[in-house]
Amino acid sequence: MTQVRKFRLGEVLVQQGLLSLHQLEQALAEQKRTGRKLGRVLSDMNLVTDQAIGLTIAEQMKLPFLDLARRELSPELVMRLPESLARRHRALVIGQQDDGLMVAFSDPMDTFAQDEVARALHSTVHPVVVTEESLMDVVDRIYQRREQVSGLADEVAADLGPAVASLDMLAGTEDAPIVKLIASIFETAAAQAVSDIHIEPQERQTIIRFRIDGVLHQHSTYDPKVSTALIQRLKLMSNLDISEKRLPQDGRFQTAINNSPIDIRISTLPTQYGESVVMRLLIQSNQKASLDALKMPQAILSRLKLALSAPSGLILVTGPTGSGKTTTLYAALAELNDSETKIITVEDPVEYRLPGLNQVQVHDKIDLTFARVLRACLRQDPDVLLVGEMRDQETAEIGLRAAMTGHLVVSTLHTNDAAGAVLRLADMGVPPYMAALGLRLVLAQRLVRVVCDSCRMPYEPAAHEMEWLEKDLAQMQGDDGAPLQKGSFFKGVGCNNCHQTGYRGRTGIYEMIEMTPEMTHAASQGDHVTFNEIAQKQFANYTLKRDAIRLVLSGRTTVAEAMRASTPI
Repeated sequence: MTQVRKFRLGEVLVQQGLLSLHQLEQALAEQKRTGRKLGRVLSDMNLVTDQAIGLTIAEQMKLPFLDLARRELSPELVMRLPESLARRHRALVIGQQDDGLMVAFSDPMDTFAQDEVARALHSTVHPVVVTEESLMDVVDRIYQRREQVSGLADEVAADLGPAVASLDMLAGTEDAPIVKLIASIFETAAAQAVSDIHIEPQERQTIIRFRIDGVLHQHSTYDPKVSTALIQRLKLMSNLDISEKRLPQDGRFQTAINNSPIDIRISTLPTQYGESVVMRLLIQSNQKASLDALKMPQAILSRLKLALSAPSGLILVTGPTGSGKTTTLYAALAELNDSETKIITVEDPVEYRLPGLNQVQVHDKIDLTFARVLRACLRQDPDVLLVGEMRDQETAEIGLRAAMTGHLVVSTLHTNDAAGAVLRLADMGVPPYMAALGLRLVLAQRLVRVVCDSCRMPYEPAAHEMEWLEKDLAQMQGDDGAPLQKGSFFKGVGCNNCHQTGYRGRTGIYEMIEMTPEMTHAASQGDHVTFNEIAQKQFANYTLKRDAIRLVLSGRTTVAEAMRASTPI
């Protein structure tokens, strides 16, 4: 146990100029009236901040001061101390040392609290100083959520007993433990802006992981028996065959979290230790964003809006899986959706439901293919067609014919960049003249992680990063035509808000080509070399790489992230 150094907090704060004598007298009078600790009184009266009080205590006691928001905490380690003691003594287990445990206190001067915490932990305690507010935030977040989920998992295990889950139990009611467990997992996922939930069976446990901003993070582990019941319940909700565990299955269902509707796409895969499940969360309320909200470069946005206002032609959005293509397409449809325009979408599956649209989901098992649906759609007198993906020659040709016969068609294609779209169509077997005459515009995009605002700080990029940056920077211009200049660079050092990654949220980077007579001629002749040369000159100031560099210069992302996102796949 660290020897506690006694001092008068109020007097020290006065000496440091953080508090006047009059204010101290007021605070001492309030302390006498309420019986609360002086530090709490000072904070509640807005006389001194929690941060200043914590730093002062740490300095006087020669103890470290920690910002809990910047430290990744182990829930298992935190919960070694019972919640009642954590709340009573404002204490939190945050780390392990060779000779004991590191414990955060908002008031390390309370020797009685330290003694009681040490007895409860059966360990030597090494105190560090934190603010009470940050400590209680962690206590609320970890204890409540973990104990809730753990308790629900225990209830599920108790219901199951030694037997396999029955159909009646899995069907359950809203009060059933398995139902509440699933609801708790979805609530946590929605709160953390999770895009995918992974349920992965291992030999002795099942791991649940969340994908946040494109990166997987472990959320929890369960007994295999609990996870089996969990997966069976999810399959029931998705109308999948719960008796079939040898073959992959795909399904979907809808639920609501905090009154926000969420569509969930589910995929099962048989593995060595059981069925692996991945769920994609499609939050319907997220799709109210417009094209303006996507924060494209103005030069690209204005051209895209102009192309969308045309009566015909094919607009392609390209990029790898998970690059935000669907979000861009739906934002484009929102731009076009009015009472005078008939819009039909053909998707596999229908990801977001928008009012005013006629949305069709393909179903290969009953021969409801992209090509068949598209032919039928053209007899429905549409103004705009959305094709979820140009996945084969037949689909591409029908889409291009529609674009050439007075329809505006928007779709997606998997290519590395915008210029590669014509070559990709040729590889699919589409005649060059058709691609040349039907194609109007190609938008390529990727997603870049944004630096976390909570732990953002300046940094100096590595030499190879600067070399990568400077190759293009000298040739780039701002919107005013002036050359762009280097400024300060920022990165996130890692905190609880960003799961120690340094990034929180994502934004798009874009590049675009518009078909010109010269490009149309080159494409119709199958002259891909000339086509690419013209394309590279057209929007040279707004390639994927250069758009990523703009984000770096504005401090929104790091050079390393820009390099990762803009490198061809």
